Parts: sequence; structure tokens; C-alpha cells
Amino acid sequence: MERVAVWVSARDPISEAGVVSALRPRPEVRVLGHDEAEASQVAVVVADAVDDDALRLVRMVRRQTPSQAVLVAGRLEDGDVVTAVEAGVLGLVRRSEATPDRLVRVICGAATGEGSVPPDLLGRLLDQVGTLQRQVLRPRGLTFTGLASREIEVLRLIADGYDTSEIARELAYSERTVKNVLHDVTTRLQLRNRSHAVAYALREGLI
Repeated sequence: MERVAVWVSARDPISEAGVVSALRPRPEVRVLGHDEAEASQVAVVVADAVDDDALRLVRMVRRQTPSQAVLVAGRLEDGDVVTAVEAGVLGLVRRSEATPDRLVRVICGAATGEGSVPPDLLGRLLDQVGTLQRQVLRPRGLTFTGLASREIEVLRLIADGYDTSEIARELAYSERTVKNVLHDVTTRLQLRNRSHAVAYALREGLI
């Protein structure tokens, strides 16, 4: 099995040295120096919390190297998952849970594009997502895909072979409304035509 090239970055040298010493003996990974960062597959960022300094470091890693980012934080709160992911983090580990085995699993997963979040935070994140869907998106006729429910209905009928007039009858819309829905979808998502829109919806699992 090919070893995953990883480098470690922290604001304080003691934290960095601790993670490096935990990873260096492991056969699954190859620890690189800072001067080799551009050859790394995964960067492990060590911080006390998911604060502005940590996020700045993560963004710098993502901007300057091809590495996926794993963040080891002393404190992780409920809202930190979304904040970290928005900054480009693929794996999150609490420092208290960062055993060598755990770190290696998250690093190897990140190298293949697999995300990792502490299970208790994942459960709460899913609760937050459900609340957002029920209280914010659904009342506005929206979904997490960025498509409104009626846009999905129109695309589903096109995929079933309905023409514009048949869709209008089926959904009790005017033909102009159906055409406007299609125009909005293709323009917003930069799709070429209705066939491309249907292909997009199928690929994304929307219909």
C-alpha cells in the first residue's frame, strides 16, 4: 500500500512536534517537512480551537498546496463543523481523541476524499440540517440542491417524456410558467438546454 504523504502545521512547535512524533513511526503515512509541503496529499493543522487563526491557517494550506486538510482542535463546538468545512477542512478530530490510530484513519480517509467528523458532532449537525430544511428552506419551496420543489417537478416530467403543454396541464401551470421555470434553471446552473438540465438532475439524484 502506498504511504500517504502528510505534513503537519501548528501555531506552536510543541503541538506540531507531538503530532509529528505520533505519525512518523506509522507505516501508512510518510511525514514531510515544511519545505516538502507541495508534495503532500494531506495537511494536518493543529489548533486550540476553530478560531480565526486556525481557519486562516487552513485556508493558507488549501491555497498554497494540493493537500486535503485535517484539523486537530483542542475544542470543537456544534457550529465548528460547518465553519471548518467552509474553510476547506475535510477531517475534524478532537485533540483528546487524536490517538495515532485515529489520526492515521482520518488522514488516510482524507487522502481519498473521505470526510470525518466526531460522531456526536455529526449527529447534532444532521439535526441542524433537518431544522434548516423544515424551518427555512421548505417554507420557501427550496431544497439543499438550490432547486425549488416546482423546478424538480418540471424536470422530473421532462425526464418522463412530457412536452411543455403536457407539463402545464399536469401541474396546473401556464405554458409560459413552465418555460420560465426551465429558463431559470438553465440560466442559474449554466446548463445548455432542457436535456442538459435533466441530465444534471439525474446525476445529482434529484429525479
